[in-house]
Amino acid sequence: MKKLFLLAVTATTLSLAQAQPPKGPANPGDVYGAKTNAKGAVDIAQLPAALSRKDSIPQTKVIAKVLDVCPKKGCWMKVQVDDNTTAFVKMKDYGFFVPLELIGKTVVLDTEAKLKTTSVSELKHYAEDAKKPQAEIDAITEPKKEIRLLANGILVMK
Repeated sequence: MKKLFLLAVTATTLSLAQAQPPKGPANPGDVYGAKTNAKGAVDIAQLPAALSRKDSIPQTKVIAKVLDVCPKKGCWMKVQVDDNTTAFVKMKDYGFFVPLELIGKTVVLDTEAKLKTTSVSELKHYAEDAKKPQAEIDAITEPKKEIRLLANGILVMK
């Protein structure tokens, strides 16, 4: 019985410890996920025009400013595309997470890009993850067409 109790306490502690973004200052040169560099990276503002010609780009590198990071685990980010547009970034295979300290930093994303219509339930899920007020979550009533990125690796630039 004592072993079972200790096992339950250990499992609970580990699950709580994993439910937080990694800690760290996100210094220039830090890499999250697969090793990458800035060679061949283009400004993310070029992405909407490229995606207007085709629905997806299987492999590209873009430079973008991080606007938001999932406060629960660091498992998604929002990056600025231009003054009116953001892109939603998920990590490939849920294989790595990023720290909250990445907010406001400029990064290179080694990524896949596509246009996707995100369902109301998924939008509400991400709003809950971001700890938005319930009124804001309830106001989500329509799916949203957005740029989605699936990052293989992320390099902190500045």
